[in-house]
Amino acid sequence: MTADELRSKYIEFFKSKGHVEISGKSLVPENDPTVLFTTAGMHPLVPYLMGETHPAGQRLTDYQKCIRTGDIDEVGDSSHLTFFEMLGNWSLGDYFKKEAIFFSFEFLTGKDYLGIPPDKISVTVFAGDSSVPRDDESAGIWHSLGIPEERIHFLPRSDNWWGPAGETGPCGPDTEMFIDTGIPACGDSCRPGCHCGKYIEIWNDVFMQYNKLKDGTYEKLSRKCVDTGMGIERTVAMLNGKKSVYDTDIFRPVIAAVESVSGKKYGQNEDNDISIRIICDHVRAATFIIGDPKSVVPSNVGAGYVLRRLIRRAVRHGRKLGIEGEFLSKISEVVVRQYAVPYPEVAGKADFIYAELKAEEAKFLQTLKKGEAEFEKMLPNLLKNPRKVIPGRLAFKLYDTYGFPIELTEELASENGFTVDREEFNEAFKKHQELSRVGGDQIFKGGLADHSEQTTAYHTATHLLHQALSMVLGSHVAQKGSNITAERLRFDFTHPQAMTKEEIARVEQIVNEQIKADLPVTMEVMPLEKAKKLGARALFGEKYENMVKVYSIGNFSKEVCGGPHVEHTGGMGVFKIQKEQSSSAGVRRIRAVLIKE
Repeated sequence: MTADELRSKYIEFFKSKGHVEISGKSLVPENDPTVLFTTAGMHPLVPYLMGETHPAGQRLTDYQKCIRTGDIDEVGDSSHLTFFEMLGNWSLGDYFKKEAIFFSFEFLTGKDYLGIPPDKISVTVFAGDSSVPRDDESAGIWHSLGIPEERIHFLPRSDNWWGPAGETGPCGPDTEMFIDTGIPACGDSCRPGCHCGKYIEIWNDVFMQYNKLKDGTYEKLSRKCVDTGMGIERTVAMLNGKKSVYDTDIFRPVIAAVESVSGKKYGQNEDNDISIRIICDHVRAATFIIGDPKSVVPSNVGAGYVLRRLIRRAVRHGRKLGIEGEFLSKISEVVVRQYAVPYPEVAGKADFIYAELKAEEAKFLQTLKKGEAEFEKMLPNLLKNPRKVIPGRLAFKLYDTYGFPIELTEELASENGFTVDREEFNEAFKKHQELSRVGGDQIFKGGLADHSEQTTAYHTATHLLHQALSMVLGSHVAQKGSNITAERLRFDFTHPQAMTKEEIARVEQIVNEQIKADLPVTMEVMPLEKAKKLGARALFGEKYENMVKVYSIGNFSKEVCGGPHVEHTGGMGVFKIQKEQSSSAGVRRIRAVLIKE
């Protein structure tokens, strides 16, 4: 089964069960400061899982592009990916455990769907603890479908529990489905969740039935939700009997492109294979990040830094394969063609993607030249060292100051009869990572989709700001990105030059006038076409459902948005722009706060 076939079968199956297909969302989360990228299929649905009404109804299904960056250094083995696709279906206060498990079992085992023999399926359910009882209900449903007790495993919270997203909120047990690969068990304690390779997880159903309170106790929710997820790449590999996701139709054309530019054949040398897999994954991820409706471009902060790291790591491994000069755009062309149908927004930005890849690749090649020149400067002093060992701190300086990879330092060292003190380098690098993580934790605190009173006020303020910018600067102003925390808002918008002090003051004045006017904030669900006719703003390039939520702030602003918003603008505070600066070519960035009176 190909990825396209799996994607199609899944969506059609759930549509036949009364689910509405909704559009997958951007890789850059809207108004969510907790993550740099959309990390799971459920991520864009969090507001609706937490109580908001979805305009498409209570039964939903989609496929969603995702990025996870925590394992970048692991990419290169047979399974880790930076970019991946998730299939999902949701019940928002409609059906619950019985239907969800029945649907999962039918899709997994049905001859018209995945056709997996039931005797190959094992499941896990929540074992219970002092706070929440054991999930005997899910276990009983699986048993009624013919899964024997010996293949129903009760596992602890660390394995079979989701949430809450923050300190408090909706959460609950989950049930995970595993396929037995048929290889012998690694021991008496081997069971689903073991990493020996006997069991491969294929699906996960999350049952949000509890609300965690501030005192750490749990109360049952009156509105229960189901969130499920299946990874396309892993499932396709498993269905086709492949040990690696890179051995599937998903990666075959991309690997062929790398083989073409490098002259190296995949499957003949493990070191080469690692480099080929890294290039395939990183170029695929970079293509989707740049080609997103909310395009990210390489930079030294946030999502742009992750993108830069992916591109530069791909370039470095290209050099290891003997590739000279620029090559990433050639690989990207294959990715764009491959995903033109399920993700037309990427094909629509093809030229932009290739241009950004070429520019960053050229910049990094210059960085490498600088690093090599700095190494040459260090060499006379290094030659005085009889031990022929380059201190790790010098190697780290090349890395930290010039972006020069440690592996290339080791190559240059070896050519001159030196080794590098890797232990000292690793210590310096680890310290650098810890400092970065401390800063990063400030970005990620708060949990997914923080809907506190203050972030809700900031969300509403972005609508006021957007309209005010259009009034002061002109109709060309369009939102390019938004990031909100409980302390401030950040808003990116199209504008060719820096704002003047007078323009900034005028925007502040307009926003504060609307706050003082205590305008009502109303929401109406309507067809997208009607929203457009009414002049409602919608983020350019974003995918929307046929039915959308339109928020109106008095007669001042009208915008397609998922929420949340205040009910009246009065009491939001005094709006103050702290900084206006360049974000990228033709895009400005505003940071602003609401000061309580």
